[in-house]
Parts: sequence; C-alpha cells; structure tokens
Amino acid sequence: MEYNPNRVIKMIQNGQREEVLNSSTIWLCMSCETCITRCPNEVDIARMMDVLRQMAIESGIGAREKNVLKFHEAFLSGIKMGGRINEPMMMVQYKLKSGDLFSDVTLAPGMFLKGKLALISPRTKDLKSVKDIFEKTRHS
Repeated sequence: MEYNPNRVIKMIQNGQREEVLNSSTIWLCMSCETCITRCPNEVDIARMMDVLRQMAIESGIGAREKNVLKFHEAFLSGIKMGGRINEPMMMVQYKLKSGDLFSDVTLAPGMFLKGKLALISPRTKDLKSVKDIFEKTRHS
C-alpha cells in the first residue's frame, strides 16, 4: 500500500482527490475492518475505500494493480445476484475475467474437504433490497 488509512483520510481532507483515486491503496484494501476497530474516531475506513474504488471506476480511472478491478467486479456481481457471496461462483467469474484459469485449481478439493468452500451458498431472503441498494448507489 502506498498510503496508510490515516494518510488517505488526510489526503481527502486536503483535496488530493486525484492522488487518492490513482493510488493502489484503495484497490489493495481487503475490507478486513482492522482499521475500523482501531480507529479512535470510529471512521468506517473500509466503507470509505469501497466508495473511493467506485469513484475511481466512475471517473474512468482503472486499478493500478493487475486484476484487482476484475476481482472487485466479480465480487460485486456475486452480491448483486444473490445478496451474498457465493465464493465458488465468484472465483469462477474472476478466473474467467483474469484469464488465470488453473493456478489455484489444486486448492479447491482441500478447501472443500475442510469445509472452507461450500458448493451452494444461501441467497438472501430479501434480494429486492439488495438490488435497490445497488440502484440507489448507481444514481447518487
């Protein structure tokens, strides 16, 4: 990461929008929420990174990190389809988009046998609400 979360916030406050949107930092954030739990001001930094990624996409700024945008698109597509992440389907979409089809194929059986990979993921009961959220954010 080029900038830590504190620096990203400071850059936004200082009007350095283009630098933030062009940085690899917003694409490398895994939304693990560690920074949120440590932030004394309870700033939802992971959500802020999500917003910054979307702003970069809408501004026509691509991800600097190879295949990160493809993963982001596969992740959001999975949420749109079922309201939750279906990890196997998300990875299939990502692998097809990235062209890196077989590099991780040997990991899947072990993950499945250890219960780390479900073949069928439950869909959310209120898929309409999920679709409404995507629709609202697209128009704001």
